[in-house]
Amino acid sequence: MAIHAIGDVQGCHDELARLLDALHVDPAADELWFVGDLVNRGPRSPEVLRLVKSLGRAAVVVLGNHDLHLLAFALAGHGRVKDRHLRAVLDAPDAGELLDWLRTRPMAHYRPDLNTLMVHAGVAPAWDPLQTVKLAREVEQALRGEDCAAFLASMYGDEPARWSAGLTGTPRLRFIVNCLTRIRYCSPDGALEFASNGPPGTQAAGLVPWFEVPGRAAAAVRIVFGHWSSLGFLQRANLLGIDTGCVWGRSLTAVRLDGPARVTAVACTAGRPAG
Repeated sequence: MAIHAIGDVQGCHDELARLLDALHVDPAADELWFVGDLVNRGPRSPEVLRLVKSLGRAAVVVLGNHDLHLLAFALAGHGRVKDRHLRAVLDAPDAGELLDWLRTRPMAHYRPDLNTLMVHAGVAPAWDPLQTVKLAREVEQALRGEDCAAFLASMYGDEPARWSAGLTGTPRLRFIVNCLTRIRYCSPDGALEFASNGPPGTQAAGLVPWFEVPGRAAAAVRIVFGHWSSLGFLQRANLLGIDTGCVWGRSLTAVRLDGPARVTAVACTAGRPAG
């Protein structure tokens, strides 16, 4: 048995297939943890969804911002689908089945025995792992419930910027979504900021990467995340960032989580050029 975490696929089906071959995956015994953003920008989003779905219980997928973007367009009519690769999902003959599967994926995945928490983007500095999973379940319930479309229609926005246990309703769910699927930088006191998205050193004054906030409540747990292609591969004590920008012409990366962190990567052949 092996457990591998896989970075942002974003519609790069052929690269994912080659990566799975390189890993010699046995779906009956192995686990594949996907950090989210299965779809969009790359050329074969429907095929990626079908492939990951076909892995059954071997695939553990947390939702990313692009996955939620697809659901918001498809189920809530939010805005217009400008990317033809998302349109390909909506036009697929099995679109309903794929969307139903996608919206039942979790927002966070925690394995205490591996001391590992997986999210798409990051964790609010005030949240410990158990609180993160508990809050993620609030969003999961909204996605799976009868009011899913209403939730998706109200999901977008940058406020509130700060966490409070007293938040309720839409502001509470929006903050949880923004932390789990959008966060890169915040102020040292944990206020979220979304205008800066380059690598560390390019952010606005007074901001730090979310994982460098002093006194983070989840600092003792390994956090596996993606979302930040300009950050690239990051491996530190209790941090594993694995969005290596496949869709931007770089590579798709997998890291083994049980035992020594063996890294496997395949080069992009069909993604958009970097820049």
